Amino acid sequence: MEGLRKKCFLLMVFMATMLLADCRKPVLHRVGGGKYSWAPNFNFSEWASHEEFYVGDWLYFGFDKQRYNVLEVNKTGYDKCIDTNFVMNITRGGRDVFNLTEPKPYYFISGGGYCFKGMKLAITAKDSPPASPIVIASGSPTATCCIQITLLTMFALTLASKILFNKFI
Repeated sequence: MEGLRKKCFLLMVFMATMLLADCRKPVLHRVGGGKYSWAPNFNFSEWASHEEFYVGDWLYFGFDKQRYNVLEVNKTGYDKCIDTNFVMNITRGGRDVFNLTEPKPYYFISGGGYCFKGMKLAITAKDSPPASPIVIASGSPTATCCIQITLLTMFALTLASKILFNKFI
């Protein structure tokens, strides 16, 4: 009976942890704010300062593929606009996405001299934020997800405590 109590207690701790689970969905960030904003003479640092980037989010680069490209580079490549020895060429077709897979700084430039005209972006992806309070009025899928997990967890905790404390004590 003591082993059963211990298992039930651990189950309740696990479910309480689930209650704090992060329900944040990945965000698609349109670099520069528009559909085709990856272009010269734009302040991407200013744009990025108003965004929050988390692991799992996506960057969307929209641009003229005949003129520009998107290269992931290291900090030196970013600072000095060096388009050789890049980490990854993200360019595919002018409407390209990049997944932020780990919490770290990311650096992007456009080659061919366009980096010197402002086509560069530096961001830092953070770990997912802690779960935020549920806003029922928003009706967003994220809020619905959190509500469903919260209600399910609360129900399971109630059921487990009823079984544990009414039956065995």
